[in-house]
Amino acid sequence: MSSMTIAGLARAGGVGVETVRYYQRRSLLETPARPPAGGLGGAVRRYGSEDLRRLRFIRKAQAAGFTLDQIAELAALDAGHDRARARHLATERIAALDAKIAELQAARSALQKLARACAAGPEGRCPIITAFD
Repeated sequence: MSSMTIAGLARAGGVGVETVRYYQRRSLLETPARPPAGGLGGAVRRYGSEDLRRLRFIRKAQAAGFTLDQIAELAALDAGHDRARARHLATERIAALDAKIAELQAARSALQKLARACAAGPEGRCPIITAFD
């Protein structure tokens, strides 16, 4: 069933029209053929529930931190036969997230020390500002 325009698909997927077009250029979403002019609806492309499902898949995978290249690979995998590859991609993503979390925790700890030094220190240059000079 193809009933949505690109604007309707974008709205239903929680993105902008330009995002849908970008995903199409990246071959993450199909670009439907234009129907012949002259019929009801003119030559407006129509999108269906499968397009919306795919758009939501992309958005959820992005929210999990996957890149668009990784999402393309995930989408191309067969759900029943490519479990090992999907698991490998997820494991790689988990490792990248763990590294980022460690980096953020180190930054937080350093900033906490600077904030404590700023509060406890004597008048003069702020240790927070000095640390970034």
